Amino acid sequence: MNLIIRWLINALTLLGIAYYLPGIGVSGFYAALVTALVIGLLNAIIKPIIVFFTLPINILTLGLFILVINTFLFWLAGTMVKGFVVVGFWPAFWGAVIMTLVNWLLSGFLKR
Repeated sequence: MNLIIRWLINALTLLGIAYYLPGIGVSGFYAALVTALVIGLLNAIIKPIIVFFTLPINILTLGLFILVINTFLFWLAGTMVKGFVVVGFWPAFWGAVIMTLVNWLLSGFLKR
Protein backbone atom coordinates (compact mmCIF):
# COMPACT_ATOMS: atom_id res chain seq x y z
CA MET A 1 0.00 0.00 0.00
CA ASN A 2 2.86 2.37 0.84
CA LEU A 3 4.33 1.78 -2.62
CA ILE A 4 1.13 2.91 -4.35
CA ILE A 5 0.87 5.97 -2.11
CA ARG A 6 4.49 6.90 -2.90
CA TRP A 7 3.87 6.43 -6.60
CA LEU A 8 0.80 8.67 -6.58
CA ILE A 9 2.48 11.37 -4.50
CA ASN A 10 5.53 11.33 -6.80
CA ALA A 11 3.23 11.72 -9.81
CA LEU A 12 1.45 14.64 -8.15
CA THR A 13 4.84 16.14 -7.28
CA LEU A 14 5.88 15.89 -10.93
CA LEU A 15 2.71 17.70 -11.95
CA GLY A 16 3.47 20.43 -9.41
CA ILE A 17 7.06 20.72 -10.58
CA ALA A 18 5.93 21.02 -14.19
CA TYR A 19 3.43 23.70 -13.20
CA TYR A 20 5.90 25.87 -11.27
CA LEU A 21 9.25 25.30 -13.01
CA PRO A 22 9.76 26.56 -16.54
CA GLY A 23 11.63 24.05 -18.66
CA ILE A 24 9.76 21.00 -17.36
CA GLY A 25 6.55 19.83 -18.93
CA VAL A 26 4.13 16.98 -18.27
CA SER A 27 1.30 16.35 -20.70
CA GLY A 28 -1.08 14.86 -18.15
CA PHE A 29 -1.58 12.69 -15.09
CA TYR A 30 -0.95 9.46 -17.01
CA ALA A 31 2.41 10.78 -18.23
CA ALA A 32 3.22 11.81 -14.64
CA LEU A 33 2.40 8.29 -13.39
CA VAL A 34 4.60 6.68 -16.04
CA THR A 35 7.39 9.17 -15.35
CA ALA A 36 7.22 8.53 -11.60
CA LEU A 37 7.49 4.81 -12.31
CA VAL A 38 10.46 5.30 -14.65
CA ILE A 39 12.25 7.60 -12.18
CA GLY A 40 11.69 5.04 -9.43
CA LEU A 41 13.09 2.24 -11.58
CA LEU A 42 16.08 4.35 -12.63
CA ASN A 43 16.79 5.18 -9.00
CA ALA A 44 16.49 1.54 -7.97
CA ILE A 45 18.50 -0.03 -10.81
CA ILE A 46 20.90 2.46 -12.39
CA LYS A 47 21.63 4.88 -9.54
CA PRO A 48 23.51 2.37 -7.32
CA ILE A 49 25.75 1.43 -10.24
CA ILE A 50 26.52 5.07 -11.05
CA VAL A 51 27.14 5.87 -7.37
CA PHE A 52 29.54 2.94 -7.12
CA PHE A 53 31.59 4.03 -10.12
CA THR A 54 31.65 7.68 -9.05
CA LEU A 55 32.49 6.96 -5.42
CA PRO A 56 35.85 8.81 -5.50
CA ILE A 57 34.14 11.94 -6.86
CA ASN A 58 31.42 11.60 -4.24
CA ILE A 59 34.01 11.40 -1.49
CA LEU A 60 35.90 14.43 -2.82
CA THR A 61 32.72 16.51 -3.06
CA LEU A 62 31.41 15.25 0.29
CA GLY A 63 28.40 13.67 -1.39
CA LEU A 64 27.31 16.68 -3.44
CA PHE A 65 27.93 14.79 -6.67
CA ILE A 66 24.77 12.81 -5.85
CA LEU A 67 22.86 15.94 -6.91
CA VAL A 68 24.47 15.70 -10.34
CA ILE A 69 23.56 12.01 -10.55
CA ASN A 70 19.95 12.77 -9.57
CA THR A 71 19.86 15.54 -12.19
CA PHE A 72 21.12 13.16 -14.86
CA LEU A 73 18.55 10.50 -13.96
CA PHE A 74 15.74 13.09 -13.95
CA TRP A 75 16.84 14.28 -17.39
CA LEU A 76 17.16 10.66 -18.58
CA ALA A 77 13.56 10.02 -17.56
CA GLY A 78 12.63 13.04 -19.67
CA THR A 79 14.22 11.45 -22.72
CA MET A 80 12.59 8.08 -22.10
CA VAL A 81 8.97 9.02 -21.38
CA LYS A 82 6.75 10.50 -24.03
CA GLY A 83 4.80 13.39 -22.51
CA PHE A 84 7.53 14.39 -20.03
CA VAL A 85 9.98 17.05 -21.21
CA VAL A 86 13.02 18.45 -19.43
CA VAL A 87 14.80 21.30 -21.22
CA GLY A 88 18.26 22.04 -19.87
CA PHE A 89 20.44 21.29 -16.89
CA TRP A 90 19.01 23.76 -14.37
CA PRO A 91 15.36 22.75 -14.70
CA ALA A 92 16.48 19.12 -14.34
CA PHE A 93 18.59 20.06 -11.32
CA TRP A 94 15.79 21.90 -9.50
CA GLY A 95 13.25 19.25 -10.45
CA ALA A 96 15.52 16.53 -9.05
CA VAL A 97 16.11 18.53 -5.87
CA ILE A 98 12.39 19.00 -5.31
CA MET A 99 11.68 15.31 -6.01
CA THR A 100 14.43 14.32 -3.57
CA LEU A 101 13.05 16.58 -0.83
CA VAL A 102 9.51 15.31 -1.33
CA ASN A 103 10.71 11.68 -1.20
CA TRP A 104 12.73 12.41 1.92
CA LEU A 105 9.71 13.96 3.65
CA LEU A 106 7.45 11.19 2.40
CA SER A 107 9.71 8.49 3.84
CA GLY A 108 9.55 10.18 7.22
CA PHE A 109 5.75 10.26 7.20
CA LEU A 110 5.22 6.76 5.84
CA LYS A 111 7.53 5.11 8.39
CA ARG A 112 5.22 6.14 11.22
